[in-house]
Amino acid sequence: MTNLKELELWFVTGSQNLYGEETLKQVSKHAQLVADGINNSSKISVSVVFKPIVKSSEEIFETLQQANAAKNCIGIITWMHTFSPAKMWIRGLNVLQKPLLHLHTQFNRDLPWDTIDMDFMNLNQSAHGDREFGFMVTRMRKNRKVVVGHWQDEEVLGEIDVWARAAAGWHDWQGAKFARFGDNMRFVAVTDGDKVEAETQFGFSVNTYAVGDLVAVINNISDAAVAELAQVYERTYEMEASLKPGGEKHQSVLEAAKIELGLRKFLEDGNFKGFSDTFEDLHGLIQLPGIAVQRLMADGYGFAGEGDWKTAALVRASKVMGLGLNGTSAFMEDYTYHFDPANAMVLGSHMLEVDAALANAKPKLEVHPLGIGGKADPARLVFNVDGGNALNASLVDMGNRFRLIVNEVEAVAAPHDLPKLPVARVLWKPLPDMKTGCAAWIYAGGAHHTVYSQCLTKEHLTDFANIAGIECVNIGSDTKLDHFRNQLHWNEAFYQLQSK
Repeated sequence: MTNLKELELWFVTGSQNLYGEETLKQVSKHAQLVADGINNSSKISVSVVFKPIVKSSEEIFETLQQANAAKNCIGIITWMHTFSPAKMWIRGLNVLQKPLLHLHTQFNRDLPWDTIDMDFMNLNQSAHGDREFGFMVTRMRKNRKVVVGHWQDEEVLGEIDVWARAAAGWHDWQGAKFARFGDNMRFVAVTDGDKVEAETQFGFSVNTYAVGDLVAVINNISDAAVAELAQVYERTYEMEASLKPGGEKHQSVLEAAKIELGLRKFLEDGNFKGFSDTFEDLHGLIQLPGIAVQRLMADGYGFAGEGDWKTAALVRASKVMGLGLNGTSAFMEDYTYHFDPANAMVLGSHMLEVDAALANAKPKLEVHPLGIGGKADPARLVFNVDGGNALNASLVDMGNRFRLIVNEVEAVAAPHDLPKLPVARVLWKPLPDMKTGCAAWIYAGGAHHTVYSQCLTKEHLTDFANIAGIECVNIGSDTKLDHFRNQLHWNEAFYQLQSK
């Protein structure tokens, strides 16, 4: 997957020729120090690259056009060290195609009380220079992130990194390909959507590939390669004797390994970043892919079941955003409830495909019948997931727009063993509480498929939605249902007006 340090944010500082050569030399020196300071901070996951200060419409236009064309540039950080008349920025902002962060800072943290004079005042004008720039960006209705505070402040650096990770996820979507083996699960609404509009809005493509094409690749995998991967399974996971060589269920493990190798080759050869499948179209497959999907997700591929390409794409973006953070992001489904009034919880799982990276201990490889799909008993990894702060996110097609719904949750360790449940699982409590959280989710049209993330926050996904130019609603500890429903109504009016 992507190495975030290979991705660049260009640090562009605005000024003007009015100030003269000596002042502009100081502006350039300060801007270089700020860019280098941010870049060298352990808080920042990407590279921040200083660009020569811009002092005219021509320099601004050229720099932002270059950013558009630069393969590794994922966004622009702007700062007005002095006053930079904002009409100079119009042409450049009109062509800018990369995400924008406006850093409202200044070089010095404190006022030099004993020495401050008008030379200092003329040099350090971001207090009103950034307001001039901010007006123009607002006037042009450009989406951007505004971060306020001193550039060495840890909180400021943290905010920049949250946005940088969102920009990295967005960058990864541009030109991304997602494979759909089979179509949508029949008659299901929320997992379907407008793939043409998605490619226009998000930059990734989704196309369907016949399961037979995948089966042809799987059938060409050698027995030696299958046996080698089965040995990896045996070394990596807990396995009963019946699944090992000579055991009665060993053939199921070999079939699962063959599916993984074939699926991985198909995705690598086609340069795909994610995929979906459906148990209603498994023609030629011996079993529904289980451990194959779990391991591919752990390696960074996006996935969602039943043809749900939107969630598969969001899983992939979330994995990129979360690189290097504690925990992971994964495909999940709200499966069933524990409605104890004193301890209400959701049990999240899926038939087979829960990301192996979520496991809180060494997973167990098991083979059991699957009461759906009509295929041979599939192999899957079974495990529990740690408690802690987490979130669920759902990307849905509202007809006239896409909506990203985020629910902050508190994951909890399973209070009891689940000896007869042959799938991976996680328990969580929706915030602010079960009744409010579930009702708000349903009012918002949230799907049963989600991205479950241990490492991302609502800020990551809010920034991501802002970059994508889509609606985002959050359900958290301060959510009040009447206010939330009003927000949905206001949003509906806003997007109806915007579409006219």
